[in-house]
Amino acid sequence: MKKIIYYILSVSILAVAISCDNNFDELNTNKVSATSIDPAFQLNNATISSAYTTGTLIYEIGIVQQIISPNSGLMTGANYNQDNRGVTDDNWQAYYRNVIKNTKDVINRIKDDPTRVNLYHMTRIIQANAFMVLTDTYGSIPYFEGGEGYSQQIYLPVYDSQEAIYADLIKELTEASAALDPAGRIESADILYGGDIMKWKSFGYSLLLRAGMRLSEIDPALARSVVQEAEQGGVILTNADNAVLAHDPNYTNPIGNMLNATEASNFYLTDVFVKFLQNTEDPRLKAIAVTYVGATSGPEQLPANASFDPMIQVGMPMGNDNVGAVRAASELGLASFYEFAQVDRRRLASLTAQNFLVTASQNFLLLAEARQRGWITSGEVETYYNAAVRAHMDQLGTVNEASSISIAEANAYLAANPFEEARAIEQINTQYWVSSFLNGPEAFANFRRTGYPMLAPNPFQGREVEFINRLTYPNSEISVNSENVSAAIAAQGPDNLATKVWWDK
Repeated sequence: MKKIIYYILSVSILAVAISCDNNFDELNTNKVSATSIDPAFQLNNATISSAYTTGTLIYEIGIVQQIISPNSGLMTGANYNQDNRGVTDDNWQAYYRNVIKNTKDVINRIKDDPTRVNLYHMTRIIQANAFMVLTDTYGSIPYFEGGEGYSQQIYLPVYDSQEAIYADLIKELTEASAALDPAGRIESADILYGGDIMKWKSFGYSLLLRAGMRLSEIDPALARSVVQEAEQGGVILTNADNAVLAHDPNYTNPIGNMLNATEASNFYLTDVFVKFLQNTEDPRLKAIAVTYVGATSGPEQLPANASFDPMIQVGMPMGNDNVGAVRAASELGLASFYEFAQVDRRRLASLTAQNFLVTASQNFLLLAEARQRGWITSGEVETYYNAAVRAHMDQLGTVNEASSISIAEANAYLAANPFEEARAIEQINTQYWVSSFLNGPEAFANFRRTGYPMLAPNPFQGREVEFINRLTYPNSEISVNSENVSAAIAAQGPDNLATKVWWDK
């Protein structure tokens, strides 16, 4: 009897095992998990991830002396002109992991697909923007092999010189912008322009204009040729066409998120920036700044004691640690350093504030400089200049209605601060500094290219350099990809804040 029971049990187990094996594939297949993704959604991911990182507050925006923190530790950066590799890797990690990983994969997947030609060229443009930010930040970077770990299993990419990178960026932007076809497939899932191919064209040519102007001091002849190509192609000249990333409660503005959380009371407008706007009676100061009258702590920075009056805004002097900021506030008659002016985190630096990649105001100023140099023949320098100022003032109101500036205010400002041909390059690029507010990478790059605005060195006694010229490579690269990093350093110069990138002359 026991043998019969054992036999029946064994047969039953065997039958179940055979049954499980027969249905193994079906039982172990996730029927709700995506096995492939529309490359348009990958491009959207890359586009969203192009927003400027929180690290730009600590470095790029501070380097150009617009916003600074007196704190040390994690906040160490442009406040002291010191290296902080816990932050200098922000652009690297954000762009390689979230932008270029996706764009490289999309390009590899659809480059030979005739039905997705427009998407292919749109992706090339977003990728070019990311690589331009990266090479302008660090100099030599993995470019041709960069971001190919996921798609091509290249885990230790070689570094390419900035000269070689810019040559290819110009090629990519020229080809992609020209090849975009309004008669082709419209990628309606696109979150940047809703598939509007003509706006993508103007975005691509705008980046080409930016790339051309970046070479103004290192290769004027090439710069002129590239700028002419971009101007003839058609760049962004209205705020309606700005390359702008919208944010919402699910996809918040990184800088806004930082300034509305733990660092809300740790960053302040500099006295350099505030005084420049005050001295010219610039209406943009009231659109940008807020001071919390009488605040003696972060919790006292409340809407009830907020003032936007431009005449009472006091910027934090450069070169102060926390102790120095307390002393400076006392000497200036403030209740505490918490009363220094800040970028208003409920308007321009809110959680849902837009992030501007390229704007009409920036383009007008680049065209003004190109016209002044004689590189283009259309338009007048002063006309471009005035249009740029008006465009930026109008742009502020698109971020938040409470930051709107009237036409009358813009007219009064230009009348009181007219364009002067003798100071054309200085005026144009100082306005570029203002127009690029909160776009740290672009303000930092144009400041190095032109030397404007004319800023005094950070006076902090423990500074490592007078001016920061580039950010340092991530520790992860130095430890993992050491051979290629070493080769880049040998060709470019020491991996420190003083070494200049190729085009910085």
